[in-house]
Amino acid sequence: MTTDMSDLDRYGCAVLPALLTPSACRDLAALYAHEAGFRSRVVMGRHGFGQGEYRYFSYPLPDPVQALREALYPQLVEIANRWNETMGIAVRYPLQHKEYLARCHAAGQVRPTPLLLQYGPGDYNCLHQDLYGEHVFPLQVAVLLSEPGEDFTGGEFILTEQRPRMQSRAEVVPLRQGDAVVFAVHHRPVQGTRGAYRVSMRHGVSRLRSGQRHTLGIIFHDAA
Repeated sequence: MTTDMSDLDRYGCAVLPALLTPSACRDLAALYAHEAGFRSRVVMGRHGFGQGEYRYFSYPLPDPVQALREALYPQLVEIANRWNETMGIAVRYPLQHKEYLARCHAAGQVRPTPLLLQYGPGDYNCLHQDLYGEHVFPLQVAVLLSEPGEDFTGGEFILTEQRPRMQSRAEVVPLRQGDAVVFAVHHRPVQGTRGAYRVSMRHGVSRLRSGQRHTLGIIFHDAA
């Protein structure tokens, strides 16, 4: 990853520019129209999640999705372990993703969580956390598959940070087609005047003004 990952410590997110080519983005977005390769479809409005919809991939994952999941995890695990140590959380993560998945599966978290999201005009995603079970890897990745200003307008990626005894802080992350954002799933450590403290993170997408927006989500823990 050719980006300043120290942004994760400062802001709870970091952008990976041009992680995928435009053609790779279009190929992945085109998968959404087909039933094959997905285990479920969620219409957000039926559950109070927002407006829009998404599909969870089934195993085996498409080759590009599997490759991203396997390649990104080892580059994030050191940060994940350091964060847990700083926050006084005893859990440590193995260096290879297949070993972490074995831990998830042994606990009954066997359903794959990588997903494709689709938004149309007026759609949005409420602020949330992708937890799915006892085992939660503290970082995840979203890749924008559509081009802002051409394929859609609006639809900004948003993070909020709930700080103890303080007002929440919002972060809007500008992305181009093929860019990815790595961000905190649940908690992250923040250094204060009296040492590190834990803040709670949520993420979502603002209202789409026009067009259609597709995103690939890479979550490293599986679901119960």
